[in-house]
Amino acid sequence: MKTWQRVAIGACAGVAAIGIVWYSVYKMNAGLVTVQTGQAVRQDLTSIVTASGEIRPKNYTNVLGEGMGRITQIAVQEGENVNKGAVLLRLDNVQPGADVQAQKATIDAATSATKAAEANYDSAVATLQQQQANLEKAKFDWQRSQELYKDQLIARQDYDASKATYRGAVASVTAARAQLAASRASRNQANFNLAQDRAMLTYQQDILNKTVYRAPIAGIVSYIAVRLGENVVPGIQNAQGSFLMTISDMSVVTAEVMVDETDITSVKDGQPASVSIDALPGKTFKGHVTEVGELAILRTSGEAAMEETTANTQEARDFKVVVTLDNPPKSLRPGLSATAKIETAHKNNVLTIPIQALAERTQGELEEAKDGQSGNVTLAAANDNPASTKEVQGVFVIRDGKAQFVPVQTGITGVTSIEVTNGLQPGDVIVTGSYNALRTLRPGTKVKIDNSATSVNIDNSTS
Repeated sequence: MKTWQRVAIGACAGVAAIGIVWYSVYKMNAGLVTVQTGQAVRQDLTSIVTASGEIRPKNYTNVLGEGMGRITQIAVQEGENVNKGAVLLRLDNVQPGADVQAQKATIDAATSATKAAEANYDSAVATLQQQQANLEKAKFDWQRSQELYKDQLIARQDYDASKATYRGAVASVTAARAQLAASRASRNQANFNLAQDRAMLTYQQDILNKTVYRAPIAGIVSYIAVRLGENVVPGIQNAQGSFLMTISDMSVVTAEVMVDETDITSVKDGQPASVSIDALPGKTFKGHVTEVGELAILRTSGEAAMEETTANTQEARDFKVVVTLDNPPKSLRPGLSATAKIETAHKNNVLTIPIQALAERTQGELEEAKDGQSGNVTLAAANDNPASTKEVQGVFVIRDGKAQFVPVQTGITGVTSIEVTNGLQPGDVIVTGSYNALRTLRPGTKVKIDNSATSVNIDNSTS
């Protein structure tokens, strides 16, 4: 046999051997799925709800226009601390001041008229008393005259004179009583006029007082909406010239955040929270929940989600939650962006797994796996049996080189980990990735572990 023939035969034999080895390896790896794994471990776990919002004082007031006039002085600046009752701004007060002076003069005149009416009334009372005394004397004289005339001791002329005197006294008392009633009515009228004038003075004084705006609370002037020379008009908050400024009491500072509707049921009053503020990077501030909103708020419009207007919409909803800061820094200002992390639950030494390890499979798929069907295929469509379409929550545990689906029950959820209350033991090796592998993995599939690409770390989710 020639040399080249021997070389050719050797080459063919080598190629055949390589092919046999390749085929053997191929058959061994057929159906293998490359996965990343982690372990079920015991650790402390904290459930946290994260929400964004802004810094707001617990107590603040919007100073609105009450009177009408041109601004002649703005006595404060934005950022300035003011005490309750401090002057904020002044309006032109020439006309209101003149009205007050005129009304005071009117009251002086009404007071004099009241005094005169009181004097007339007292005089009428005295006159009535005098006429009543005269009537009593005339009555006695008339009675004696009747007796004397009956005994023919006096003349007819004296008798008639006594009678006329008595009747005149009766008429005088009647007139005095009428005069007293008139005097009483005049006195009452004068008092009513005085009361009306005083009420008008109160009204005019109120208009004058409204030309000077004072701080209703102590705090910081957080916003001034008007300028010197502009006109103030009374009205609603959104009317131009009606909203003047905002005074914020920064002694109690809150973070008003919006919590997603899926998390709001776990948020309760008194829960601890940490607040970070964009303007103060690297710092967090302790606080606690002091208010949990009861009414949903539409995420796009910020309006309350009323049943009659949003029944047919699927728009996302949030709930307002107020977190009060325990020791707020003095540098805080209303409106600063803030993020609150609310601790809704905490457990010590519980069994946990990475959140991404959780998977769901239908009851039908699990039954197929028991019958020996396995492999890396896309999930099949649900069959006609309703029970087979029931979703089962669980994880894939590595056992004898295969991924076995184990149903689990879960508890609280941390940032990266979730509590497992039933189904696993500490140290169980579970499939944590990749996402595509977890999505398509079938129970009983052979797997190949490769953790070189991704390092899976299970932490306590409190960082």
